[in-house]
Amino acid sequence: MKLSAELPDQIAEHQPSAQPVMRVYYAAVVFFNLCLTAQVLTVGLAYFYNPTWWNLHVWLVRGYSGVSLLLLGGAWYLPLPQRVKALATGLPILLGLQFLTIHLQMPSLVPVPLAVLHPLIGFSLFSVSTTLVHRTRHVVWLQSAT
Repeated sequence: MKLSAELPDQIAEHQPSAQPVMRVYYAAVVFFNLCLTAQVLTVGLAYFYNPTWWNLHVWLVRGYSGVSLLLLGGAWYLPLPQRVKALATGLPILLGLQFLTIHLQMPSLVPVPLAVLHPLIGFSLFSVSTTLVHRTRHVVWLQSAT
């Protein structure tokens, strides 16, 4: 993997004072991914076990969705590769699409409800979040080695 070739010059010439901030950013990325994992688990519990788990599913997204905006801001503030910035940008966009697919009602002319896209967007959100964890880990730990 040639991840080092993707890193901008400011990361290669990294200043030690930025390292703690990068680790905090990585911790926030992991936290977001864990919250998303818990949300997927609670929707499964609600559907297959007990519908009362649905309340926690809804509460989780309301509780952690703001983290996506912090990750977006941090990605564009910190010296991170474009790929990490693009992944962080995708999080609030996908969360917004998740919200729209559940709450937006399509006209009766459309035979299929928009909500059918909700699980597909959720899968994309989980994929983007997990990829962001892996990409950010490579950047933070590559910096620690320099």
